[in-house]
Amino acid sequence: MNSVFENWKEIVSEEDIEEIVNVSKDRPVIIFKYSLRCGVSFSAMDALGDYWKEDEMEHATLYKVDVVRNRSLSQQVAQEFKVIHQSPQVLVIRDGIAIYNASHFRITFDSLKSQVA
Repeated sequence: MNSVFENWKEIVSEEDIEEIVNVSKDRPVIIFKYSLRCGVSFSAMDALGDYWKEDEMEHATLYKVDVVRNRSLSQQVAQEFKVIHQSPQVLVIRDGIAIYNASHFRITFDSLKSQVA
């Protein structure tokens, strides 16, 4: 996995989803849904990694979920935030609501930056 994602917290329990809802009341949350078996996921990771600037995202809290290893949690994320499940996919959560989501090749640093600014 691209080094950009090393510090993103992995969603591994229902409590993590509850935590996201709570954290999003104070600051934007970005969730990246991915599969290590998917070439498009790797392309999205590379695209974000090539342009990622930590200082421009320092006010966002970052989470990720492997849609294969944690399929039920990935689907729960989609249900909780009322989006269609896709992979790869990014969601921006504010006040417990998905204010933005993009999938596949629409995942870009600039689009995320504009949503969390």
